[in-house]
Amino acid sequence: MRKLKIQVQTTVDGYMGGPNGEMDWMRFPWTDDLSTYIDALTKPVDTIVLGRKLAEGFIPAWQSRPEHEDEASIDWMNNTPKVVVSRSLTESPWENAVVAGDLVKTVTELKAQSGGDLIAYGGSTLVSALIAEGLADDIYLFVNPTAIGTGLPVFPTRMQPLDSAEAVGFECGITALHYVPKTA
Repeated sequence: MRKLKIQVQTTVDGYMGGPNGEMDWMRFPWTDDLSTYIDALTKPVDTIVLGRKLAEGFIPAWQSRPEHEDEASIDWMNNTPKVVVSRSLTESPWENAVVAGDLVKTVTELKAQSGGDLIAYGGSTLVSALIAEGLADDIYLFVNPTAIGTGLPVFPTRMQPLDSAEAVGFECGITALHYVPKTA
């Protein structure tokens, strides 16, 4: 069975965006040690899961081949198939992306298929729903050394027990925290 990994940039106080989705708190540029970690994390992945709101910026941004990104990352992001979970879209306006309406059914079916792992990138609605529905196998929080006080939380509003799997600090000040949700 395929695993679903969640990869999220977050503040030290647990927000993946400001109250209006602001991302100005994120630490860039990433250092080589962080890039190497991300490469290892995504190597077994062959499908990206996105929510509609994130997809609207994410997919076109990578298709524009951003200057600050290396060619291997750009190619991986553009060539990896994407599933966009949306209640409002019925078909995909993007290349290499399909639209699915039912989160639980879609992710459950994707996990049951053969292939590599799945990865979901932020979007507070999607990430919170994946965690709340117990669909995440691994949660990777990339904690930026900034607190913003309020915003879009990573976790749903109920308690979520986790097992700590790993903590790695990087030269740029970001710390990766890898958690596995407790199932019992």
